[in-house]
Amino acid sequence: MNVGDRITVTVGGIAHGGHCVARHDGRVIFLRYAIPGEEVVAEITEVTSKFARGNAIEIIKAAPERVSPPCELAKPGGCGGCDFQHIEISAQRKLKSAIIKEQFSRVAKKDVEVTVIGVAPLTGLGWRTRMDFTVNPDRKLALYGARSHNLIPVAKCLIADERMNLDSINQMNLPVGAKVEVAISGSGKQSVAIEGIENFDLIEESVLENKFSVSPTSFWQSHIQSPAVLTKSILADLQIKAGDHVFDLYGGVGLFTAALATEVTQTGRVTLIEFDAGAVTDARRNFAENQIVEIVEGKVERSLSKFKRADLILLDPPRSGAGKDVVSAMIKLEPRTIVYVSCDPASLARDTTYLEASGYTLDRLQSYDLFPMTQHIECVARFIKNS
Repeated sequence: MNVGDRITVTVGGIAHGGHCVARHDGRVIFLRYAIPGEEVVAEITEVTSKFARGNAIEIIKAAPERVSPPCELAKPGGCGGCDFQHIEISAQRKLKSAIIKEQFSRVAKKDVEVTVIGVAPLTGLGWRTRMDFTVNPDRKLALYGARSHNLIPVAKCLIADERMNLDSINQMNLPVGAKVEVAISGSGKQSVAIEGIENFDLIEESVLENKFSVSPTSFWQSHIQSPAVLTKSILADLQIKAGDHVFDLYGGVGLFTAALATEVTQTGRVTLIEFDAGAVTDARRNFAENQIVEIVEGKVERSLSKFKRADLILLDPPRSGAGKDVVSAMIKLEPRTIVYVSCDPASLARDTTYLEASGYTLDRLQSYDLFPMTQHIECVARFIKNS
């Protein structure tokens, strides 16, 4: 098998990473733009000693869930931003549920049932309030193709918030190769941060009556509904009591800390731990007048070692997950409940094995479709300390 070969295959199940699995002459092929059960012509794009990758370029037998992608760039050779535009939106959620189930079965040896809950806008379009671009040689905004260094110019992104005006940015004399971060605030104000140009305004956000000012380069949940949806889910799972000491790990600019601080009341305490200096600056500004919030800058596992006890722990780690060292540091504090927000079911399943081996039981697992049209999956897991 060689790059460029075209073969006819029957598509198997969905795999973590936005691909479907097919086989040809005993070799596993990870396919983009396919749906389980289809018969397709696949063009091979990469070959390794163990597997191959390819794109479905012709559909011989289509699945009933197949639709025409709303964006002309959602195709082989196009933009790599969306993985599932060719799949009907409710079917996308079912496939994501299957991915979560498969990852927990394979990694954690645990059977879970979870429904991925749709979040408005239910079309799966117009939801993204944060976008990262690279400036192409024509000085225009572009996105990389899937598993490629090719820059694809993007005049309009259909999953972006409709208020995001890329035309206005493309009129600027953008520096070739620079990263450009575009954000839309809850009020609809557009902010543009261009790499190498330190001239930007803070973004003002409001979530469940809590107000934040955020640097354009600091992390903020990208789905327009995500801050509120996740905050409500977390509060329901934590079951905070007045006077609790709650830890917000990987707390960023303090999105969740604000809600936690309200729940613990003036008799409680919230400790936000974050390693990114820019986010810490934002958090300190956001909680400058809040006496019950303490902000710790540093790596989570090292920072936790300075504390003796915790009533509750919330963590929202990067895609790589918390890992064994962080889990070990958390359980030494003996919290009664740990709520884990995850954007990757594989690392969540791995960390579940660490937590359950350390005396905590996965009590509830929820998932929200906060990255529609893409392979990404958001989960909220609750772990209860065994009695």
